Order: sequence, then structure tokens, then C-alpha cells
Amino acid sequence: MIIFLIRAAIYIGTAALGLLVASWVLADFNLQMSGFLIAVLVFAATHSILSPFIFRITNRYAPVALGGIGLLSTLAALVVASLFPEGLQISSATAWVLAPVIVWITTTLGAWLLPMIFLKKRLATRAAQKSARLAQQ
Repeated sequence: MIIFLIRAAIYIGTAALGLLVASWVLADFNLQMSGFLIAVLVFAATHSILSPFIFRITNRYAPVALGGIGLLSTLAALVVASLFPEGLQISSATAWVLAPVIVWITTTLGAWLLPMIFLKKRLATRAAQKSARLAQQ
């Protein structure tokens, strides 16, 4: 349960970081601090809900496009997050094209690197306990 909560915190943290990086890099990608938390939570929830759905649809109708699932679900989550007022505003076509790429790269790197940092000790302890139990049997 603790590992699940740590992974959820990492996911929300990487979503926040991805949105912040996009707002720093792109002039037409604006995050308002008054709605930042709502934008992050809406983005993270929408992304986690839409990813499996987009995967199933893509796998069924366009299997060649499976590599772009992360980008498609990130774009869809940005669209939904931008519908909420006072959070996220994307005002140019260039920002709509580059923002999903920037957010996707940031969240992917974070989802890959941060568990190694935060869960390494916990997973090593769990593996040692499992080995000890197997040795006792």
C-alpha cells in the first residue's frame, strides 16, 4: 500500500513538473498559480483514465500508432485540463503541438527515474525479507 501511495505521489509530482516545464519553455502555455493544483489534479486524473482507453482503441483500430499513445493521452489530458478556468491556458497552435511533447518527456523521465530513487531502499528491503522467508522454508 505504501509503494502504491509513493507511486501516486510520484505520478502527481511528475505531472506538476511537466506542466511547470511546459509553462517555462512555451510563452503561450500559461499556468495560473491560483488554479495550479486543480490543473495538475485534473491533468493527472484524466491522463490516468484516458491512457488505457486510448491504448485499447489504438490497439484495435490503428496498431501502427501504438508508440504515440503517451503523446495522444497527454494531449487529451491537456485539452480537458484547459477546460477548467483559472488553471491552464494554451493559446497558440505551436504550444498545442509542443506542450504534449514537453509534458510527456518530463513525466516519462520522472516516472522512470524517481521510483529508482525513492523506492530502491524499500524494494531492496522487501526482496531481502522474501529471500529470508524462502530460506526458512
